[in-house]
Amino acid sequence: MKQFISTADVPSVPRLVDIALNYKADPFRDKELGKNKTVGMIFLNPSLRTRLSTQVAAKNLGMEAIVFNIDKEGWALEMNDGVVMNGNTTEHVKEAAAVMGQYFDILAIRTFPGLKNKEEDYTEKYINQFIKYAGVPVVSLESATLHPLQSLTDVITIKEHWNQPRKPKVVMTWAPHVKALPQAVPNSFAQWINAWGEADFVITHPEGYELDEKFSGNARIEYDQNKALEGADFVYVKNWSSYRDYGKIINSDPSWTFTNEKLALTNAAKVMHCLPVRRNVVIADEVLDGPQSIVIQEAGNRVWAAQAVLSEILKGK
Repeated sequence: MKQFISTADVPSVPRLVDIALNYKADPFRDKELGKNKTVGMIFLNPSLRTRLSTQVAAKNLGMEAIVFNIDKEGWALEMNDGVVMNGNTTEHVKEAAAVMGQYFDILAIRTFPGLKNKEEDYTEKYINQFIKYAGVPVVSLESATLHPLQSLTDVITIKEHWNQPRKPKVVMTWAPHVKALPQAVPNSFAQWINAWGEADFVITHPEGYELDEKFSGNARIEYDQNKALEGADFVYVKNWSSYRDYGKIINSDPSWTFTNEKLALTNAAKVMHCLPVRRNVVIADEVLDGPQSIVIQEAGNRVWAAQAVLSEILKGK
């Protein structure tokens, strides 16, 4: 792999999943692979699991990880080309990214969408500027439209918990939230489940929360949550704001909160969420603390997803 932004960068999703599970079984088998190599982790937004798991993954490979919270510790970056920089921005991404490329073997970056300008967010201007100017492989730690490390983790977790010959039924269900959230995680989950090709995939949400079809693909869309949940083997619970009425909350119906009553409609489904999660808004305590919840194991698998990605990039350098 030359970079890691979406499934388009991955020659084989099933193979990458297997590499990650092999690292889980033997974390230090490639402990010399990253010797004398450095990954720079650049954050324009907060992070817990993504930051810590990627640092652990780098350490397992013998790499050094340097973390820089550019939103708090760096100069305000200008992302637009050809502008007169007489405003609040101090440094252009052309120089900032190019300088980082001099320091690091791999550059990993996390950005969020503004949720105000759909065109700007969906062209992935921020991360693409770093790709354009860094001159080294770039790994997405989440972008305006995708969160590939999380979604690779999700596929790893589903495979790890599934041992039947038939395809599992995987349902991604919208749930209410107190504020407008990006579409990055649901976009990415849909993209990766579709690319994996080993699940019967259903997306359920109220009308108006349809995702961009380039991500939802051939997934079956069901507006009746109860119907969608019937026979589900895995339920991925997540909120997102409207793509069509961009960035807006158009429905906050509490009946979509995932509860034990909803879980009873499934085939004793395993319940997943990317975390952090608003308890008793998105998912009820009774589910999160119950035996079907695998959110902690899912979060633990973030290390192996990151390790698989970093190792494949290092092997290609």
